[in-house]
Amino acid sequence: MPLNKSQAPRVLIVDDIHPIFLDIIQNAGFMVDYRPLITYQETCNCISDYQVLVLRSKFKVDPPLIDLANNLKVIARAGAGVDNIDIDYAEQKDIQLISANEGNCDAVGEHMLGMLLSLSNNLHVADSEIREGKWLREENRGFELGGKSVALIGYGNNGQAMARKLSGFEVEILAYDKYRVNYSDAFANEATMADVFEKADIISLHIPLTTETRGLINERFISQFEKPFYFLNGSRGEVVNMVDILRGLENRKILGAAFDVLPVENFPALAFTDWFEELKKYPNVLLSPHIAGWTTESYFKIAKVLAEKLVSL
Repeated sequence: MPLNKSQAPRVLIVDDIHPIFLDIIQNAGFMVDYRPLITYQETCNCISDYQVLVLRSKFKVDPPLIDLANNLKVIARAGAGVDNIDIDYAEQKDIQLISANEGNCDAVGEHMLGMLLSLSNNLHVADSEIREGKWLREENRGFELGGKSVALIGYGNNGQAMARKLSGFEVEILAYDKYRVNYSDAFANEATMADVFEKADIISLHIPLTTETRGLINERFISQFEKPFYFLNGSRGEVVNMVDILRGLENRKILGAAFDVLPVENFPALAFTDWFEELKKYPNVLLSPHIAGWTTESYFKIAKVLAEKLVSL
């Protein structure tokens, strides 16, 4: 048990979080400092006073910060991905990591399904054209999902949620997860990457960012698909080589793509990349600003799940 609860553990919250989190942990006897406007440097200056650090993605929890956290026992990430935390270094310091992967998986699944439906029916293009006074029916003829093969790369909480959302569309759902075995269920069939390359009409990424997955989706990966396919990414932007995605769009190996995440996010940084201006030119590309897990409901669920995990330690 990482926390000594004989004395009330002190908790520093450095990001905005739903009030349910504070209600649960304060009722369990934790002492809370809620400072959503605190900076990285201010955190460094006071972190030695705390046993628990709670954050979303405001800044990196890196070795210099961890070295100053003499009393830290738990890092609690209010979300799913933990790539903003140096996990290996934290573990070396006997700091436990908890996250709320279950809290936003339904939101991610619904968002990515919505992006797929927009692509398949040209909804974003048609809406824009009508607002410009164009009424183009044949040019916006879509396709139905029924009978297609959808491959989910990664079959954890988000991949499983996506499979559940897709289950009513009469698609074949293939799931590939390198770190699991015997995970076929009522919604998806366990598959090899060879199966994915052979059968997939649509692929959707549900994998974390690691040294192994960084840049995974590149020209070599794309070239192995036997059929042109639609591509969805709601995981992490750095998993994808965007220059190679552009090449796939140009040669029609990628029929359309939806990105809730990008390797570089927000402005002005995004405008200075060597691929964004080209990406914007493709009407069969749909973009959203990293909001797939960002619903009213997930805001509550993430906080509740994380608080319950913390008080159970």
